[in-house]
Amino acid sequence: MSAMHSCCEIATDVSARQRRVLIIVLVLNAVMFVAEGVAAILAHSTALLADSADMLGDALVYGLSLYAVGRGAVWQGRAALLKGSIMAVFGIAVLGEVATKISRGLVPTADVMSAMGLLALGVNAFVLVLLWRHRSDDLNLRSVWLCSRNDVIANVGVLVAAGGVALTGTPWPDVAVGLAIALLFSVSAIQVIWAASRHLRQPTPA
Repeated sequence: MSAMHSCCEIATDVSARQRRVLIIVLVLNAVMFVAEGVAAILAHSTALLADSADMLGDALVYGLSLYAVGRGAVWQGRAALLKGSIMAVFGIAVLGEVATKISRGLVPTADVMSAMGLLALGVNAFVLVLLWRHRSDDLNLRSVWLCSRNDVIANVGVLVAAGGVALTGTPWPDVAVGLAIALLFSVSAIQVIWAASRHLRQPTPA
């Protein structure tokens, strides 16, 4: 009885810690979605807009993850599958934005891109540190950690795009990074959907 009680306490504690971390990262991503979205419109930046969309997608992802924590393998698999689908939709949306940007030929504002890119990188690096200890807890937290890792990579891409725009005076570095972020979305979406599908196909323990 004592061993069983200790096991239950550990499981409850893990779930509670997961919830606290997910709530923090959800709030941070929601705030950064608004900030980057406004900056993207002002700077005419595809890369920033893609990163902003990624923040919104992550906020939705973390909300789903909060719902899935402690609800068992089936719910975690379903949440991961939905998260992968959301990531795939945003990848397609970024491709559409890139096409619009090329047709209009707007040159982004490099200073705004750099400032917001640095802020987003700092926030996402903090989120990644928070999630690091939970990255192997279960499928649910693994997919959340992958999303945050992609955020850091995308933020670095925004900074590279800002430098390229400043050097060349053209929108092409911004467009190239937008395409790279779309590719990153797509690859991660395939990984999460594939893992979730395998998870859901496994027989449920009696």
